[in-house]
Amino acid sequence: MNDFKELSNKYGGAILGFLIGLVLAIILFCTDLYKVVTAILLIIACVYLGNYIQRNKENVKERTKNFIDKL
Repeated sequence: MNDFKELSNKYGGAILGFLIGLVLAIILFCTDLYKVVTAILLIIACVYLGNYIQRNKENVKERTKNFIDKL
């Protein structure tokens, strides 16, 4: 009994996280909700990239120029 108690104290969060993740994965794939989540993540990534490029124009221009010169 002490072994189970130690195991649950040590790995309880990981086991609970795994079970919640498994249930969410099943829900996402069974309802095709993963397509919506993927689209939202893609939009967020593009917003972040656009904002980064706008704030660091000179740095991005220099890196792009160096990359093209290497080709």
